[in-house]
Amino acid sequence: MSTDYVIQTEGLTKAFKGFVAVNDVTMKVRRHSIHALIGPNGAGKTTCFNLLTKFLTPTQGRIIYNGRDVTHAKPADLARQGMVRSFQISAVFPHLSVLENVRVALQRKLGTTFHFWRSDKSLDVLNERARELISAVGLDEFVDVAAGELSYGRKRALEIATTLALDPEMMLLDEPMAGMGHEDIDRISDLIKKVSANRTILMVEHHMSVVAKLCDTITVLQRGEILAEGTYEEVSSNPEVIEAYMGTGHA
Repeated sequence: MSTDYVIQTEGLTKAFKGFVAVNDVTMKVRRHSIHALIGPNGAGKTTCFNLLTKFLTPTQGRIIYNGRDVTHAKPADLARQGMVRSFQISAVFPHLSVLENVRVALQRKLGTTFHFWRSDKSLDVLNERARELISAVGLDEFVDVAAGELSYGRKRALEIATTLALDPEMMLLDEPMAGMGHEDIDRISDLIKKVSANRTILMVEHHMSVVAKLCDTITVLQRGEILAEGTYEEVSSNPEVIEAYMGTGHA
C-alpha cells in the first residue's frame, strides 16, 4: 500500500437484505488533500461514510488506513489513530459555553474524562489550548456564550474546533454546509481550507460551488458504484456525470 494515501478501500461492498447500497468501491484518498464524495440522492454516500468510520461493517472488501487493515476496527480505535468524523447534525453541548465545549473535547484527547467529577478549576490547564482553537475558528467573541445560543453556522465552526481538539490526521465531514445560508457557507468553506493544512479531509457535500472551491479530488457515486473520479473540471465535464448528477440539480 502506498504511503501517498491515508485511506484506501478495496472492493468495498455493503448489502442490506438483498439491497446493495455500496458495490465494489475501490477508492484512494491522497494524504494532505481535500477529497469529496458526491452523487445523487441514494447514491450510497452516507453508507460509504459509515463504512469508513466503522459505524457499519462491510459485507465484502477491505479498508486500509495508514497501511493498516482497519476493516474490523471499532470507531473508537480509529479515532485514537487520528481519524475523526463530524456528523451532519451539529454535535455540541448546548448548555455549555463555547470554551467548555472545547475543553470537553480536549479532555477526550487526554483521556481524562474523570475530570467531570472534579472542580472546574481542574480544567483551567486546558484553557490556553481551548482559546487557541476557538480563535482558529473565529469564535473569540463567543467564548463565554452557551453553544445553544450560537447561530447555525457558528455551531458548525464550534464543532470543527472540538474536532480539531482531538488533533486528527484525517477529518471526515458529513455535509458540513447543510442548512446554511450563503454567508455561513463562505465562512465555513474558508475555515475548512484553513484547517486542512497538514491534514487530510474527506467530505460528503452537495453544494457544487463548495466542492469546486475546496476539493482536489472528487469521487462520484451512482447506485452505490463509482461513476467517475478526478478534479472538479474533469468530473463536471464527464457526460455520464452530467446526465446522472449535474443535470438533476439535487445532492
